Amino acid sequence: MTLTESLQAQLDALGLSLARFRDIVARMYAFGILVRDEDGTEERLYDDMRRIEPLLLDYFHLGGFTLMHDSAAGFFRLYAPGAEIPGADADEADATPGLRARLSADFVAAALALRFLYQQGLADAGGRLTDAGEVLIRFEELAATLQTQLRRALPAGAVERQRLLAELKRHRLVRLPVLFSMEDEDALIAVRPTILGIISDDMLARALEADDATDAVTAVTADAAANDDDSPREDLA
Repeated sequence: MTLTESLQAQLDALGLSLARFRDIVARMYAFGILVRDEDGTEERLYDDMRRIEPLLLDYFHLGGFTLMHDSAAGFFRLYAPGAEIPGADADEADATPGLRARLSADFVAAALALRFLYQQGLADAGGRLTDAGEVLIRFEELAATLQTQLRRALPAGAVERQRLLAELKRHRLVRLPVLFSMEDEDALIAVRPTILGIISDDMLARALEADDATDAVTAVTADAAANDDDSPREDLA
């Protein structure tokens, strides 16, 4: 029996087609993360992934990948070989440069600031923490945290700032209201628990302890890139 025939037999027993399995695998390789409450498509894919989770774990493990499932927050994340996985033992495999996402310095700096704000929101345990485990912040809080904690400014232009927010959203790190505007002081950004899978405690600590903002971001960029496979394939080296 071939591997495909064995896989087909196991899928048949679980009531899932091979075509659906391929859809799931392609989605995870392309984006690296799947969040149930993102939209209807991801909700259905997530539910199917839960049905065949042991099979997916074995499949990705064969290639050296690690599939992590946060059932409380409702998302799956796929880590490339050698990636630093928060809360897990170190992977002895060498990192795979070709699978590292090209993350801009602005993106990494914003992710660090979001991680700081998320941790702060958890510690406060106040009205900013939602039932979904998200922490609500305002845009100016992101800008202020970048300045005070990382000594770095947001991109100067409105277009660049909007592009940064879109990138953070595409990586499933934040959720924005449909009519979100940076000029609206009351508009809230939801920082998702998925931020924990990109920026670990150690990464945040190193960045906050760095004397120079550029050094802080540079030191974390390589680690964050190894932890992040959320970009479409054309964004990967």
